Amino acid sequence: MSSAPAPVAPFDRRYVRYTLWVLLVVYILNFLDRQIVNILAEPIKNDLGLSDTQVGLMTGLAFALFYAVLGIPIARYADAPQSNRVGLISVSLAVWSGMTVLCGLATNFVQLLLARIGVGVGEAGCTPAAHSLITDTVEPAKRASSIAFYGLGIPIGGLLGMVIGGFLADAYGWRSAFVVVGLPGLLMALLVWFTMKEPRRFRVVTAAAPAPLRATFKEALAEIRASRAFVPLTIGGGFVAFLGYGKGVWTTIFFQRTHDLSPGEVGLYLGIGYGVAGVIGTWLGGFLADRFGRRDARHYLTAPIVSMVVAAPLLFWSYSVDDWRLALVILFVPTIANSLYYGPVYACAQSLVSARSRAVAASIMVFAQNRIGLGLGPLFFGLLSDALRPLAGDESVRWVLFGAAFLGVVPAFFFWRASRFLNAEMKNR
Repeated sequence: MSSAPAPVAPFDRRYVRYTLWVLLVVYILNFLDRQIVNILAEPIKNDLGLSDTQVGLMTGLAFALFYAVLGIPIARYADAPQSNRVGLISVSLAVWSGMTVLCGLATNFVQLLLARIGVGVGEAGCTPAAHSLITDTVEPAKRASSIAFYGLGIPIGGLLGMVIGGFLADAYGWRSAFVVVGLPGLLMALLVWFTMKEPRRFRVVTAAAPAPLRATFKEALAEIRASRAFVPLTIGGGFVAFLGYGKGVWTTIFFQRTHDLSPGEVGLYLGIGYGVAGVIGTWLGGFLADRFGRRDARHYLTAPIVSMVVAAPLLFWSYSVDDWRLALVILFVPTIANSLYYGPVYACAQSLVSARSRAVAASIMVFAQNRIGLGLGPLFFGLLSDALRPLAGDESVRWVLFGAAFLGVVPAFFFWRASRFLNAEMKNR
């Protein structure tokens, strides 16, 4: 299926760069507020007397359930021609930042759980609207690299969450960490509101290129189902997130339990390593997709396919060594490899549907990544760790990570399946 591209708003290059940088900062705060709980999980567990299952629920499902479910109706609003995506992002940022502050005021598990749900509710309005905004602002030839640039918020936000969260937890306690990282988002929400522009209000409309109407939800789903690439692409992305979020929480806990590092030490060493590697991998994935995908659309996904297969034995090696320094060094390479997918996968999702369905397409991808990934990954890893504890003791987390290492071949298979149809389905996008 193809459609005439929507006319792009006539913004100059300086404003386009400004838009991308502001959205990057917003996404950094998004992931900072979302992922700081990983480095704080062990101190919270000890302070509130939680089980590993409750840790998995707090770090994953409580956030992801509302984040994923609300993402689709919010995306429907973002796809409406009269909607203000800039305002949506600004309000969402204010909500999730305020709820992050409330996490620091929680005195029991239920209060913390409710505050985390609030963070998920706020963050549901960010990524689908941002992807749609980027797609309407940049030229198609730079779509993968631009979305990958936005995706740098994941490793940078994760890095800052680990380093800042670990330092503050060691120095002042986990509650102070939530408050400190939540407050800047309230100021950033004002900057977004007053300095960014909604492209739809500046769109040049002609008889040859009329402003696109929003598809009904039924039409958007029909468009998505008609794509033979979209379903395996979504399954693959969901499984990447399942493993990524699961390993993100429990690798952090693994270094504290098995290697006896403090939250501050883990935050510093693992945060910087993960963050730098993630930045390299996310940027490289978008660059390779735009460079080679324009000649043969299958190559949008070649780098993620190959890299995830290569990463599997390296992850197993890193979890098996007893020297934590060596483990951190080994982790650097598979972290790069597993970060290559973001730009190519989301750019493909935006290019497999018409302009009037893009935010819904992004929200379905986000739904899969967060309902399956963030919702079930940390929780499943925690359940499995509790189940293995009678056999493995404190090494139960290591056993779980051993299994997770080789499951990276599963999303690689689904990305390969999707790549077979890209040449036929990404034409005229």
